[in-house]
Amino acid sequence: MLNQVNLVGRLVKDPELLYTKDGVALSKFSVAVQRNYKNQKGEYDTDFIPCTLWKRSAERLATYCGKGSMISVNGRLQTRIYENQEQKRIFTMDMIAEGVSFLQVKPPNASALQETGQK
Repeated sequence: MLNQVNLVGRLVKDPELLYTKDGVALSKFSVAVQRNYKNQKGEYDTDFIPCTLWKRSAERLATYCGKGSMISVNGRLQTRIYENQEQKRIFTMDMIAEGVSFLQVKPPNASALQETGQK
């Protein structure tokens, strides 16, 4: 069996860096990936893929990449089913990233720094 995914796209927003209670770093982020065909309006649709990255790679992503950075992500898909407060079954799918390559780096909060004239 094979569960392998490769994506190339842009970060939707700055990666969120979190730590588990044991001190293990994880980053949650979404990658905007343009489809390779046009819709009926002649435009390209975009998919927004939620991803999770662990350990040192998560810290590096949060340090060096921000909203709009182009990255390449490889990993696997993981599904979850749970019941929400209204007793409705919710199905989610996330990409568990195993590797990330920085293709075009935009530091986190780069737009805020440019607006204030800081570097």
